[in-house]
This record gives sequence, structure tokens and C-alpha cells, in this order.
Amino acid sequence: MSFKQFSFDRRIMAGIHACGYETPTPIQTKAIPEVLKGRDVMGLAQTGTGKTAAFALPIMQRLLEKKFSGQGPIRVLVLAPTRELALQIHENFMELGVEAGIRSAAVFGGVGAMPQIQAARRSSVIVACPGRLLDLMNQGVIKLDKVDTLVLDEADRMLDMGFLPDIRKIMSKLPQRRQNLLFSATMPDDIRDLADKILYRPATVQVANTAPAKTVEHVFYPVSQHLKNNLLFKVLEQTDYDSLLVFTRTKHKAKNLARRLAARGHKATFLQGNMSQNQRQRALDGFRDGSFKVMVATDIAARGIDCDRITHVVNLDVPDTAETYTHRIGRTGRAGRSGSAFSFVTRDDLRLMREIEKAVGYSIEHRTLEDFDYDKPNTHPAPAKRGGGRKPAADRKPAGERRPGRGRKPAEARDGDESRKPAGERKSGGRRKPGGGRKPSGGPAKSSDERRDSRPSSKRKSGGPKGNQEDSAKRKTGRPSRRKRRPSRFSKV
Repeated sequence: MSFKQFSFDRRIMAGIHACGYETPTPIQTKAIPEVLKGRDVMGLAQTGTGKTAAFALPIMQRLLEKKFSGQGPIRVLVLAPTRELALQIHENFMELGVEAGIRSAAVFGGVGAMPQIQAARRSSVIVACPGRLLDLMNQGVIKLDKVDTLVLDEADRMLDMGFLPDIRKIMSKLPQRRQNLLFSATMPDDIRDLADKILYRPATVQVANTAPAKTVEHVFYPVSQHLKNNLLFKVLEQTDYDSLLVFTRTKHKAKNLARRLAARGHKATFLQGNMSQNQRQRALDGFRDGSFKVMVATDIAARGIDCDRITHVVNLDVPDTAETYTHRIGRTGRAGRSGSAFSFVTRDDLRLMREIEKAVGYSIEHRTLEDFDYDKPNTHPAPAKRGGGRKPAADRKPAGERRPGRGRKPAEARDGDESRKPAGERKSGGRRKPGGGRKPSGGPAKSSDERRDSRPSSKRKSGGPKGNQEDSAKRKTGRPSRRKRRPSRFSKV
């Protein structure tokens, strides 16, 4: 079986030969005919199965058949979750379409927008991350009113990253009549709902990607959580590897671990979301050309890593699902090469271990190192949570033995204390005078109404508070007040 069966244009065949493609992969064999027919396609395939060419080749063939210009306006929109994946898809379009004259532009954040805007205006294919694309659309510098093909690649990861609202806003600006292609490594309920809304009578294309490559060796390393880094250092000393990819759960851990590996003499780098695009590109290029032998990354940042040199994948933190595990280790053992997948597991990972063994199809070896101290105590335990609520009833003292309030004696001690001064002779704190700081009244107590009225009694109007109410009522009627107003010092003389 070869690519000749699809009857591609000779210019596209030239791009296929230039990229070194000889025989189509299973996902390409199933997806290309459906896309050429103009049908909507739901593709289930993982990274490394050749799905980019599965939609790129037939899309370019349809552009040539419709005699669209390869230099704009935008006819094809491809949405990807990460900058690395968007750049990788863009490069595939450029390599496959170089002879056909079809231009592609990549649109993603972290770099200047003006070069991307200029490239998009001269291209027929846009590969974009949703956030940056929506920003440029709101500015009115990119228009998608001529798009007739929409591709959602790694749709499951885009939903995990919270891009669904942006995707809906982008799709609302596209023409209603278009071809929709959705590719995903997994099929959660959210993806099914999205597919039901945007795909019309789709052709479902699925390859058996739940089983990892048979050329990959799987090993579990049981270890305590606080000893994972030390075990990794020991394993790397005893492992002969070309390029090694380490997965962690958090970007903070990825950064710190890469620095610790570099301090131990390993050529290590890291990949995480807070890096600028130039930093990420330097790390990826260095890992691909061998300048860095070890790459530490998170699942989201690792989307788009395409390196044939990877011989080992280490799961420092076990993934949440067996599908993610298969997706991670799919970066080694490619093209019939051998590879190894090491997973550092704790007692909390028993359920995931069983799921992984079910996906692999056999019981995975549990390996330990003889010269490693697995009983070493944790010298830096996690700090205890503050607060903690009340103590148990058995640990609390009886009511009669409890410590009195701070700075205050018990009631029985206060009653029998002869050294206490009378209230009028006590020393007051702050600026208060003896006796509480209040002057003796020297007469009967004033009523509450008299205390509110600070005027002398001779000037008060009779009637108490009622008089005040009548006086205020007269003011509201607009009658001039009897009180003489003093001239302002700013008034004219």
C-alpha cells in the first residue's frame, strides 16, 4: 500500500517524497479518503500515529482542486492547544505543501503579534492557539469569513485547558457551511458533546491506539514519595540512554528537578507553561539536536514534542489515566525502535497500576535497586496544617483545671484579694484620668433628649424633641430661617 492509491496531485506527491513518507499509517489510510470526499470526520488517534498528515494532505488536495490561491485569503483553520503543537503542524503544512505553493502561518502567544498578522494575510492555512487567535479577531486584524475547513487537533487537551469558551466564540465567526474535522486521543463525555454539536453525520475513524507499542519495555519502580528524586538520580547513573523524557505533575516540580539534574552534571532542560516562546523553542531545539539529553516536562507542555531520539520515558508522577500513560510513552519506541518506560509508583497508585497493566496486556515488572536506601526517613516533611480545631474530649482538661483567661485571675481569687484598690483609685491605662476619665455630673442625670441637644437650656425651644421636629418641618416648607446668616469672608463688600 502506498500514497499513490489516493491520486494526489503531483505537487503534493513531491512534498510526500521530500518528507520521506513511503507508506501511509493506519489513521492515514482510514481518514484521507473521508476527508477527500468532503465529509466531517471524527478521528481517534494518539500522538505519533501520523494524524497531522492524515488531514493536511487531503486538505491541500481539495485546495488545489478548487483552484484556491495558496496565498490567501484564509481557507483552512487548524486549532491546537499548545504553541509547540501549533508550530509542529504549521511546519508539516509548509513541508508537504512547498511544491504546491500553499502557505501556512502559525498564530500563538508569547511572541510579537505583528509578524503573525502579516504572515496570516498571505496564507491560506492558519494554525493557531485559541487565545491569541481570538485576541486578533477582536482587534479586527484577522478575518475568517472565507474559511471552509475547520480542524480541532488534540481536542481533549484543549477542553482540559479550558479553551472551550474560546472555541465557541471562534466558531461563531466562521461560515455555517464548512467541513469540520475533530481529532482527539481520548473520548470523554465533553468531547462527545462537542462532536455532536459541530459535526454533521461524521465518519468516525479510529485506530487501535489503546495498546502501547510492543517494542517498549515497561517497568514499575516502587518507592516512597519523598525518595523519588533520589531514585531518579540513581536510575540515570545506571541507564544508558540517548534522550530521556521525564514527566512530572506540576510545572514547579519540572523546573526544580531540571535544575537539580543539571547541577549533577546531566545535560537537562525543562518545558513548562510559564516560559517565553523563545525559551521554549531553545529547549525544544536543544532536545531534538542532542544538546540536552534530558527533558523534564508536564503533560500539557509536552504536547507537540516530536523527537525520534527519545529512548526512555520516565513517569516521575504516575498519570491520572491509562490513556494518558499510553499517550506519554508513545514518544518512545517509534518506527520499530526499542524503548523503555519507567514509572515511579507509591502505595497510592495501586489502582492506576492495575489499569496500566490492563492496557499493556500483561503484568509489569516491579524493579528495585540493591544499592538504594528505600528506608531513608523524610528529613523535610510537609508542614502540619495550622488550626486543626478543638482537641478530642479525652485530651481536654476538666473545667476546674483549665487555665484562666490571659491576664485575668479566677473569680474566687478576685473576690478575696485585699490588695485590689477601689474602683475610683485604680490606675487607668492610656490617657484616661483617675476615676475613668469622666467628670462628676454634680446634679441629676440628664435625659436622653437633653443629652442629644448640646445647646444651653435658655436657648432651647420648649416642647422637647417635638419642637425640634416642628422647626425642621418649617425649614422644609421653604420659609426663610429667622437665624441671621453671617456674611462670608469671601463675599463682596
